[in-house]
Amino acid sequence: MAFPLISSGSYGYPKDQALQTAVDTISAFLLEHDMTVYLVIFDRKSYQIGKERFAEIAAYIDDHYADTHTISRSAVLTPSTALTRPAFHDAAPAPDRAVCEKRIKSPGSLEAALARLDESFSEMLLRKIDEKGMKDSECYKIANIDRKLFSKIRGNKLYKPSKPTVIAFAIALELSLEETREMLLKAGFALSHSNKFDIIIEYFISHGNYNIFEINEALFAFDQNLLGG
Repeated sequence: MAFPLISSGSYGYPKDQALQTAVDTISAFLLEHDMTVYLVIFDRKSYQIGKERFAEIAAYIDDHYADTHTISRSAVLTPSTALTRPAFHDAAPAPDRAVCEKRIKSPGSLEAALARLDESFSEMLLRKIDEKGMKDSECYKIANIDRKLFSKIRGNKLYKPSKPTVIAFAIALELSLEETREMLLKAGFALSHSNKFDIIIEYFISHGNYNIFEINEALFAFDQNLLGG
């Protein structure tokens, strides 16, 4: 089924209000029903709504992104700091296998360290869902995550998700910035001011806005990957 933004063409109803109404209605419907919904637009220009909000996000990106990518004159290599040809040395003899195995299995060794693995992403996610008093289905629907993907995460405590998936769950759980960073670390990721995607996520969380559809609007407007699946 396809529905247009009714009356937002020749009748002149504001497209931003029409789209917001559509998104709110679809969001409410998906909390109670299992369905995949696609929002289709003609071009990126027609998606540029909420100009004031996007202007504020753009300013936030400028404040946190531009300085990180400014190269100072002193950072440019000069003849005195230019790389020189590395010196070559004879290769060290191969370590004895028995000695290596002994070190691996000794107290305080690599094997002992691996036996003390920290909480995984999957374990933290399920714990947070319980702490928030949410149902699994409620969480993955708000996160805009497919049920099959959630089942994989639940069934494998060592599952390695993508970064947008981790953040989608953090948004659904309304985690603080610190908690979001912790959840990202569990999956081997981090938030960085050298990445516009990360700065936009940080902007919304720091402003207490956990509406995943509004976040995706902003990510789309700034040509970044979207959250959810």
